[in-house]
Order: sequence, then C-alpha cells, then structure tokens
Amino acid sequence: MSNKVYKVIYYNQDDVYEIYASHVYPSDMYGFVEVEQLLFGERSQLLVDPSEEKLKSEFDGVKRTYIPMNAVIRIDEVEKSGKAKIKTTGKGSLASFPGGAGKPNA
Repeated sequence: MSNKVYKVIYYNQDDVYEIYASHVYPSDMYGFVEVEQLLFGERSQLLVDPSEEKLKSEFDGVKRTYIPMNAVIRIDEVEKSGKAKIKTTGKGSLASFPGGAGKPNA
C-alpha cells in the first residue's frame, strides 16, 4: 500500500500557502482541520526557493498544525509531494467568507 500525500492550499493573513502532508483530517477542535507530517522537498537542489525555505523554517519542529476550516481553499490527494510555496496576494485583496456559517443556532 502506498502512502497518501495531500496538497493543502489555504489563506494565512494576506498570503496563500500551499503545503504537502501525509495526514489531513477534521480536528476535535471545532472549526479546524488537522494537518500532520508536513512534507518538504529535498535540500539537494542547486536552486533554493525562498518561499519553501520560509515555510520550512516556519514549520520547523511542528508536529501538527491546525488550520481554520474557513481558511482552507482546497485539499487534494496527489500522487507525490511538490514544492511548498507562499503566494502573496497583496494586502486587502482577499474577502472573508461571511461569519456565522456552520455555527449551531442558540
């Protein structure tokens, strides 16, 4: 049986993050997705991608990360891991999803 690889694309402040992981599932914490075992490319390449290096240092020592469900753009199961990257969208160009979605009625 082969190991699954997931590509997770999500908003983080004014940027769009694209990361790869071995495990993605709903969190016990309401409204979050758990992402475990982050995958990054090998360091043997001659060219270094600054956004991938930034993500490596940002997630250095992180066992598991929790991403708010409303920040997730897309989660895909892919055949192999790609380059993790950060895409800058420009300040204020992202619109938030209206609040209150998915909250139980009181």
